[in-house]
Amino acid sequence: MTTLVAEIGMNHDGRWDRAYELIRRASLAGADIAKFQFGWRDKPGEINHIAPDLAKSLKDWCDYWEIEFMASIISDDGLALAREINPNRYKIASRTVVDNPDLVKRVLDIGRETFISLGWWKEEDWPMGPPTDELRYIYCVSEYPTYPESLKGLPARFGPDTYYGYSDHLHGIDGCLMALSRGAHFVETHFTLDKAHESVHNDHILSTTPAELELLNTYGRSLYRLSRVLGGETTGASTWPKDAK
Repeated sequence: MTTLVAEIGMNHDGRWDRAYELIRRASLAGADIAKFQFGWRDKPGEINHIAPDLAKSLKDWCDYWEIEFMASIISDDGLALAREINPNRYKIASRTVVDNPDLVKRVLDIGRETFISLGWWKEEDWPMGPPTDELRYIYCVSEYPTYPESLKGLPARFGPDTYYGYSDHLHGIDGCLMALSRGAHFVETHFTLDKAHESVHNDHILSTTPAELELLNTYGRSLYRLSRVLGGETTGASTWPKDAK
């Protein structure tokens, strides 16, 4: 079964009523996870400052809308904040793999399933050892936005012993659909209410809208299912697409 992640990130732009609406719309569109960034542009007065009580509210809002909460851990303070609300799983941004590998090790030591993007990683070996059931490597291109010619290195096949999934920065949902057609078990796409929204960051234009996320939920999961059949994997009971709430 594939996991569809709506990367809210900083697309709330410091408005937490907007964060709530993004969580709500991500759930209604069929995402499994709503993800935020902990430890990036997070000082008081910055766009992504999240106090402990607000972090708990984000988790509570996700619980209410029956969508799993997740955070990308980008700093030690971000990890401390996440530990207070005890998420089921963790995500590691590719910049953290390069800038703070000790932090990555501390996250892995928690013993939860952890997804690590490797957009900034340029070595041939796996940075934290080979993949396991708790260590999942995610393919991405760290260009914002990514254009089609930069996606030529997309794995021909995803799996638990290699790249487990895909983190998208391409316009639209084409990259996600391609990854799912190749068996990606985890697909992450930035999520917005308005691609044309102006902000201090450039994420809105490369994000999916609720309408696009609904299409990805329906057709992407169907492609994933077919890819597993053609690839010789058994699918078990079908749950595609995730029922709209």
